[in-house]
Amino acid sequence: MSANLNFERDGDPGDVDGLDVTGLVTRARDGQERAWNALVERYSPLIWSICRRYRLDGAHAEDVSQMVWLRLVDHLGGIRDPAALPGWLITTTRRECGRVLSTARTPYQAGYAPDAEDMYDDQAVTAEQQVLAAERNAALREAFARLPPCCQRLLAMLSDDPPVPYAEISAKLGIAMGSIGPSRGRCLGKLRRYLADTTLITS
Repeated sequence: MSANLNFERDGDPGDVDGLDVTGLVTRARDGQERAWNALVERYSPLIWSICRRYRLDGAHAEDVSQMVWLRLVDHLGGIRDPAALPGWLITTTRRECGRVLSTARTPYQAGYAPDAEDMYDDQAVTAEQQVLAAERNAALREAFARLPPCCQRLLAMLSDDPPVPYAEISAKLGIAMGSIGPSRGRCLGKLRRYLADTTLITS
């Protein structure tokens, strides 16, 4: 995908290999062209897999892909939660596919507007699910890392398999057994709040 993005040419861009989506978005927003190219390379297969589900031909799929990336360029400076980028790309791609189907001169105009749910494609669905699962796990790890250390230790012990007895948790963390349940609830509440803050673009 090529566009006039006004990115800096290198300028000590650093190595983008291995960066997560948050790191790539941050660097791309700062004008690093390598980070933008890495984003396009990483998530273009996701966009194309959705186009396949909508049964777009190559030209229309290319139009959708270009429009999705151009829309992201327009909003790049307003990104609020980079970890939510894959979800934003999926939603935007679906909308663009719908727009193309409603305007293109294809057999679909003969009165049949296909629903995405009717266009099952094993490979496309699997690719989409894998990306979303990976990003959800990354978001969960990031949210967990934002918790206070006491919450991290408590939730880690409570999630062990087999579960750690309350008496052992009380002894190791120095809290009363009767406080473990309420503390767990407060920690999970914080975790849910961090995870709920997933809006990508600020209004």
